[in-house]
Amino acid sequence: MTAQEVRLCGLLLREHFGEVVEKVGTHLLRSGAQNLRTIIHETGISLDLVKKSLCVLVQHGACVFSSGRKGPGSPTEYQASSDRILRILRYPRYIYTAKTLYGDTGEIIIEELLQRGHMTMSSNVKTVADRLTQNMEEGRSMDYSEVSSAFSNLVETHFLQRCPPLAGLGTTDASTPATPATPANPTTPATLATSATPASTTVPTPESFPDCYKVPHMTLIGRGKRQLSSEDGEEQRNAKKAKLDSDTHGDEGIYWQVNFERFHLHFRDQAIISAVANKLDQTSSEIVRTMLRMSEVTTSPTATCTKPLSANEIFRSLPSSYNIPRPILDQYLTLLVDDPMEFVGKAGESGGGMYVVNLHRALANLARATLESVVQERFGSRSARIFRLLLRKRHLEQKQVEDFAMIPAKEAKDMLYTLLSQNLVQLQEIPKTPDYAPSRTFYLYTVNQLPTARMLLQNCYKTVANLIERRLYETKESKRLLEKSQRIEAILASLQASGAEPEQLTEVEEMITAPEKQQLEALRLHINKLDSAENQE
Repeated sequence: MTAQEVRLCGLLLREHFGEVVEKVGTHLLRSGAQNLRTIIHETGISLDLVKKSLCVLVQHGACVFSSGRKGPGSPTEYQASSDRILRILRYPRYIYTAKTLYGDTGEIIIEELLQRGHMTMSSNVKTVADRLTQNMEEGRSMDYSEVSSAFSNLVETHFLQRCPPLAGLGTTDASTPATPATPANPTTPATLATSATPASTTVPTPESFPDCYKVPHMTLIGRGKRQLSSEDGEEQRNAKKAKLDSDTHGDEGIYWQVNFERFHLHFRDQAIISAVANKLDQTSSEIVRTMLRMSEVTTSPTATCTKPLSANEIFRSLPSSYNIPRPILDQYLTLLVDDPMEFVGKAGESGGGMYVVNLHRALANLARATLESVVQERFGSRSARIFRLLLRKRHLEQKQVEDFAMIPAKEAKDMLYTLLSQNLVQLQEIPKTPDYAPSRTFYLYTVNQLPTARMLLQNCYKTVANLIERRLYETKESKRLLEKSQRIEAILASLQASGAEPEQLTEVEEMITAPEKQQLEALRLHINKLDSAENQE
């Protein structure tokens, strides 16, 4: 756990859950697994607030709990997960992907689950249907069955999964529904401590029980309802909510969460398809897309390559719109196999040839290309040439670098030392004698791809943290102006709803002066740029 990761996690927790949750979360990240009493003592936060903070973190999967390390009777310990907190940065991408694949309904289903951590299917369906109905024309509404169908499709493709049973419930069988910490099923650190048994110290994964992707039979019939805006409507809503909460729909105690790993596999596949399209052409990328789609179910998430597919199977599964003749397909497959990027490999000759997509090799080549592009952007094309040369040749002396790269000695020396100072290139000493005398030592330049990639990742964390801090600072500096703008917008909306005269609306709009409008416009433009930069990282 690096300082940059802890800093970024703290900023994300503060922005989404508040300062108290941030303090508890960053303390757990720095200190590792701790019990409730130790957390209260070392953070100086009250028992009630620590319990609520832990509930929020557990609710969103950012914290796991297990029985104590000291054996039977020891208090339950809590441990924060930096990987899970950092996934908050990808929330917009998860939502956009769901919208692309499943439309507005899929988008809002994923958005609601990300906002709340865990939800039952019936609760999610009702919430999504109400939100979609709110944006429809008057007199139209969204049927619950349509939302249920979209929810089932997301489960079928493994983008959603059931929450695993609580850690420590050693007597729970596979048929017992998962009961995570949710508002409908409140789980406090006190109850977690009493439920965890010494028999289980490992955190269960959703895939570890058989009903992970089984959709329950749900008796939910109806349509989405529009929100009421009057004060009387508030009382009616509260009464209806109490009535709805008491209803049973057959899925009580079965909670669902977003399967982030499935989204990451989708992102991986899209990155490979995009790289093939850029390197070769659109038809090649469509062939690779077809191969990835055919092996989605049969290939393990950690596999180095997909299951072998015959050329005949690939030909039959290609989209009819492409209309690729069989001889042309064979030529394209041969081209993909011979390409230096090694996206596709040949695994046999049966069935017209057996082909696989080399997942790990493709990702390694993409990471390598990213490193090369970073060096080129920061230090120029000649430095990138030296960097590529070292990646290909592994170990070279300075004179060899000069000769192979065809760069004058003085310039090559300066570029090598610049890359060395930025930790993009490493220097390895190989002595001829035990005394390490410089005259009897080989000095070889090399590139260690994995540590270099990790260093650039840490730089990305630092950049995103700086962007968030800058955005929060800009918002804080203009807090009074933003609040004034929001108040005026609320007044205008209220007047428009009540059918006010145009003169009244103009008078309210003039409450913000021209310089204030310019300042607001500049602030919004700046904030949008910072948001875009965060999403691109």
